[in-house]
Amino acid sequence: MSQIYFSEDHEWIEVEGDVGVVGITNYAQEQLGDVVFVETPEVGAALDQGDEAGVVESVKAASEIYSPVSGEVSDVNEELADNPGLVNEEPEDGAWFFKIKLSDPGELDDLMDAAAYKKFCKDQD
Repeated sequence: MSQIYFSEDHEWIEVEGDVGVVGITNYAQEQLGDVVFVETPEVGAALDQGDEAGVVESVKAASEIYSPVSGEVSDVNEELADNPGLVNEEPEDGAWFFKIKLSDPGELDDLMDAAAYKKFCKDQD
């Protein structure tokens, strides 16, 4: 069974076994506005928790994407290169950015569950 965690940088990671699927939250895409460009990491890239993993550009701003955990990138969502607007349409579903093989599952303890993330966002407003 998968479990979803959230970072203070507004990334989500859905973990099943030792693989996590990473994207940005609905809150993040609302703050960005219309997304016009997405850069994902390279397959095979080794990332540490908190490393910059990519970039999202919107009509308003550019924002880095950070890896919520350490590990090796095992897949990227190539559809985002041709259809970056998918981030606005399906931020927490079809518009995932990359998959990562976790090297330290204990890092998930540093992240928030859905209830804590909802409170975190409310405190941001």
